[in-house]
Amino acid sequence: MSELRQLDLKEPGDLTIGVVVAKWNLEVTSALYDGCHDTLLHYGIDASNITKIEVPGSYELPMGAKNLLSREKYAAIICLGCVIKGETPHNEYINHSVASALMHLSLASNTPCIFGVLTPLNMEQALERSGGKHGNKGVESAVAALEMISLDQQLDKKSRSIGFLKS
Repeated sequence: MSELRQLDLKEPGDLTIGVVVAKWNLEVTSALYDGCHDTLLHYGIDASNITKIEVPGSYELPMGAKNLLSREKYAAIICLGCVIKGETPHNEYINHSVASALMHLSLASNTPCIFGVLTPLNMEQALERSGGKHGNKGVESAVAALEMISLDQQLDKKSRSIGFLKS
């Protein structure tokens, strides 16, 4: 179940958050976005600092995140999508690719890029996880993003080299 936690965010009204939403399975992804948006507002993020863009499907989420990151400084990017298994293993290719790309983008940009993609077996499970009896992955994704921002705010800001990356 989705739950809100106590977070120690410094100046949440000044944080900018990007949200990339897949249009495929729009009934589900719209509900994910609503849960995500309401959660960000609950924690004090100013509505004018939330940028939402839509991409055709979940496979395009990393490119949408990359486009946002190349245009403005965001505290976090939240990617919301839904890939239903169906009759072929296409979901495995999409989900693994998207998760991997978002992790690489997070590390390269030093900005959390949250994987808020449902991977259900059918539409019933998707609806249960987008505001139904199993909570809302959009809420959980927003909380994860804010927890990562809070962690970043708490850590010492000294720049240190970790191999080829500069933090």
